[in-house]
Amino acid sequence: MTSDTPDQAASEDDLEPSLEELGLVAPPEHAPEPFHDLLTAPEAYEDVLPLLPQRSSAQQSWRVTVSDAKYHWYDLFAGFPERPDIRDPIGRQLRRMQFDLEATMEKRLIYFVINRPIVRFDTTRNTSWAFFSLKLTVPILIGTEGKRGSVQMELVVPFAATLKKPVVTMTDRFITLNWGGLVEALSIHDVLQQYDHDLKVPSKVQYVGQTKDPAGRLARARLSAVQRIHFNNSEHHDLLLLVLRMQVEVVCDDGDPADKPVNQNAVAADMLLKDRVDAIECALIRYFEGPIMQGRTSREVEVRRERMLEIEASNHLQHMHIDLRIADGNPYNDLYSAAAPASSAHIVDCSFKEGAVLTTPAPPPVAPAAGKARA
Repeated sequence: MTSDTPDQAASEDDLEPSLEELGLVAPPEHAPEPFHDLLTAPEAYEDVLPLLPQRSSAQQSWRVTVSDAKYHWYDLFAGFPERPDIRDPIGRQLRRMQFDLEATMEKRLIYFVINRPIVRFDTTRNTSWAFFSLKLTVPILIGTEGKRGSVQMELVVPFAATLKKPVVTMTDRFITLNWGGLVEALSIHDVLQQYDHDLKVPSKVQYVGQTKDPAGRLARARLSAVQRIHFNNSEHHDLLLLVLRMQVEVVCDDGDPADKPVNQNAVAADMLLKDRVDAIECALIRYFEGPIMQGRTSREVEVRRERMLEIEASNHLQHMHIDLRIADGNPYNDLYSAAAPASSAHIVDCSFKEGAVLTTPAPPPVAPAAGKARA
């Protein structure tokens, strides 16, 4: 069904937790909300006018797919966690996770704020091995009621191992596998994404955003919109970030402007990429959050409308097709929201009207029928 309802902001009179309750201090004046980056001040480019992209006057349509996807467990960084001890395997893994998330702040990537039921390792029960194999059964607790379950991990001996079977230790959030010459540390959500289990629960998309932020507030759990979601849901849910790298194929009679030799400089390439990621972000906000953008101010709604008008005009953009399928078999990829049904194959056709993005769910492409065997 096509949504042609005008974008609306959620009520700003709703009671909100204070910055202190969200684990935040008052944001400095030089760190505005990320959506302010959607509108570029003209004076910012006075010194780089010769480097601005040369655009086509032909109409364009964009075909968007996901080229890479990764989940980050936000709860591990929210609030004011202690600095990880890198002498400990879990501490080293936490630092690696922090570095991975911090690196996304320098790139134009899309992220979803995801809620899933609370799940923990059950440290009151023991793990067990299958006979004559490396199949390890790990006990878990599901939901706030602590329903018992298990995950079966079929391990592979790493190259650096000096033991045939690892020594297994668990905390409620991490499991470590000590192979002698190597120690692996996996969070409960790493395990649930990589190994077989019966917890088939879709992931709820609560918020859509863009990672690019020189202040790095998302990685440091200082972004008020995300912290608000964490504050309201942390009692019953785990909160994760799904970070997506998008690939855009431009359909245009003059070809893709980004492929032109004159646009290979860093300024032109980044401006063209910014147009595309900004448009994708606005479209996915509309698709997953609906016309009433929960938690977004009327100012943000207006800024996004102005930005889309600018993108449509400068790129002669007529249509955008977004395919969010992720071909890795991860059970967490079954996504839904208050405005979108549960599916691992969200495909969206987007049109534009006066700065608003109109989204229509599209059916997945039909696989070609297998040819008949020759006699």
